[in-house]
Order: sequence, then C-alpha cells, then structure tokens
Amino acid sequence: MPDGRCRLCAASLTATFADLGKSPIANSYLSADRLDAMEPFYPLRALVCGECLLVQVEEFETPEEIFSDYAYFSSYSSSWLEHSQRLAEMLVERFELSPDHLVVELASNDGYLLQYLAERGPSVLGIEPAANVAEVARRRGIPTQAEFFGEQLARGLRSRAPADLVLGLNVLAHVPDLNDFVAGVKRLLAGDGVAVFEFPHLLRLIEELQFDTIYHEHFSYFSLLTARRVFARHDLELFDVEELPTHGGSLRVYVRHAGDPVATPSPQVEELLKREEGAGLDRLETYGAFDRAVMREKREIVSFLADLRREGRSIAGYGAPAKGNTLLNYCGIGRETLDYTVDLNPAKQGRYLPGSEIPIRPPEALRETRPDVVVILPWNLRDEIVTEHAYVREWGGRFAARTPSMALLA
Repeated sequence: MPDGRCRLCAASLTATFADLGKSPIANSYLSADRLDAMEPFYPLRALVCGECLLVQVEEFETPEEIFSDYAYFSSYSSSWLEHSQRLAEMLVERFELSPDHLVVELASNDGYLLQYLAERGPSVLGIEPAANVAEVARRRGIPTQAEFFGEQLARGLRSRAPADLVLGLNVLAHVPDLNDFVAGVKRLLAGDGVAVFEFPHLLRLIEELQFDTIYHEHFSYFSLLTARRVFARHDLELFDVEELPTHGGSLRVYVRHAGDPVATPSPQVEELLKREEGAGLDRLETYGAFDRAVMREKREIVSFLADLRREGRSIAGYGAPAKGNTLLNYCGIGRETLDYTVDLNPAKQGRYLPGSEIPIRPPEALRETRPDVVVILPWNLRDEIVTEHAYVREWGGRFAARTPSMALLA
C-alpha cells in the first residue's frame, strides 16, 4: 500500500473501516530476555478503498520480517486437520486428480493439507516462505520450497510444469503485493487448471464484530464482490463459491482462466453477490458504521473482565493466536487481568504475548492452577477447546469466549 494507495487499484485511501490504536506485530512473541527491551508498536488501522471497496491495513513490516520465521503451525488444531482431510477427499473426487496431475499449495505451512492429497495420488508441491515451517513439512515427506510466491517464482515453476490445481488456504489476506501474487497464480495455472482459495468472509466479520481478526499480518479483507474484482483484474474468472464455518466464517472460491468453457458458473456466485449487495457491501457508507460498533464492544469486553476480577475470580487464557493479541492490545488487557495463557504449540510455550507480555504456558498449567475462568482467545476453535479441556469444569471452572460478545459459556 505505497503512499496511502489501494493495493489493488491504486486509488487514494481516505475512509476508515476500523481504528484499533497501536499494536505490535501479532505473531512477534517475546522471549524472556526481551521483556525489558523496547517493543515496536504500529498503527493498526483498517481502511476501505472508495473505488474497489477492498478493506486493507497499512504495511509497516516486510513479509520477510513477518513470515520468514513463523510461530504458526496448522497441525496443532485437530478440527483444522479434519477440515483439510475432507477438503483433500473432495478435491480428488471433483477434479479426478491422479498421479499425472500437479497440485501446488501456496503458503503450505507444515504440510497439513498436502499430506492428505499426496496419499491420494496427485503429485504435490508446497510453497512456504517460513523456513522453519517448511522444514517440518519436508520431514513429513512433502516437497516444499521455502520461498515467497509471486509472478517471478511462478515463471520458474511454470517452466518445469504448469499446475493443474493451485491451492491457497488463508493466504490471500497475508499478501501485501496482491497483484503480483494473483498474476503469479495466472502464470502458474495450466490452461484448463483450477485455483481454489479460502479466506475469511468480510460479511461475517462485519455482522459478528470480528474486529480481532484484523492484524498487521492480514493485509486485506475480502467480500465476494472484491475477491471477484481481484481475480478479474488478472483475467481470471471466479466460477463457484462455498460458505464455510472455519475461522468464524470463510469463503471457498474456485477460479479458472477467463473464457474457459469447461466449468459452468455456479448460481451460488450470483446469489451471494446479491446477498452482499443487500447488506450494503457495494456502498462505501456501510463500512463507516463498523468502527463505532467496535468501540462499543471494546467497552463491553473490558467491563466483563473487570467484573470477574472484582468478584475475586482468577482468569487464565487459552491459546496465543494473532486474534487474541489484537483483542488484548486494543482493549488494554495485561497480566493484571489474565494471569497467563496456554498453548499447544511448543514454539510459543515459555514466551510472552507481544504488547501485553502475558506468559504462555503449556496446557497442563490449567490443571496446576485451576483458574475460575478460562478465556478462549481463538474463539473460532471454541467447541474443540471446550471438548478437549472439559476437565476445567471439575473444579467449577468456566469457559468464556466472544460469541460474538464476550460471555461465559454454558
């Protein structure tokens, strides 16, 4: 987003969608020896383009700084693995994938999805910029290149073999140079190939006040209206869409070269576009109301947690996700409120949340300290976490989560 211009159409950005104050980079977890060091905070402000209506945040750190050594591993969520396995089965059946087909996943993380595709026949290749995460995938036997994807890399990959299927799950939002990325997809894709992307749905973000899904690593936020514009700009056609429950409500879109006569456009595309228009996502004035609603929600969250503390209840967190760091920093919540949080990921354990400096401990800490309330920060995994840690109720402990407002769970 150079000089305050839209990263898609280069129009000047003047309208605010959500101003969340200043916050550190959400996945910049702190080691103990860095607690006394100065920590960089950046404005966390989502703007909306008055021309193409793409919601986007400003870029303060390079992708290399954010993603080259990453603490997020997809395989630590059982529900996400189940989602990935179902997706692999569906893709193999729908597109009749065989060993003659090449599937390339962009931002393939630790091989969480490609492992299921590889065992079902097609050749696979992962592109994952985080070297530490890519190495985990390679140890699983998944061919993985530790590089950032764009048109230049796509040109080299295409010279070896075009991709019959390109996958990008929760990567489109993480791309600062959106046009270079989509141009790369266009170049890599075989003539009759298909690209499948999943990303959080802006309509659900607005309807359910999911302000904590806004953070610096998420550069863009997509409605179907804007996603279609993104692909059309590069002569790609969005021909099918599915609505998913993942990440608080996501879209799965199917894309092909424009003019490809093989796949008939799905009626679901036009139906959802009309629904978004009915919700006002085609009008700039709709976006201005979100910021005011978020400010009200902030006051409610702070009041809810303060009331628990006044009642003498001990509070711990569950999870160390990026969305949790947005919530804590925006609401000004620190160790005076949350004693600690726990996370399954060993790469996060023993470190501290950025900004709030809340310590991250293994899940066993819940049994050791028996908190009265456990606040689930990755609320999109609420059901999974409550089921796997039902033992909290043994000592009368309660769970709390945003649903969408923060509340104790039944």
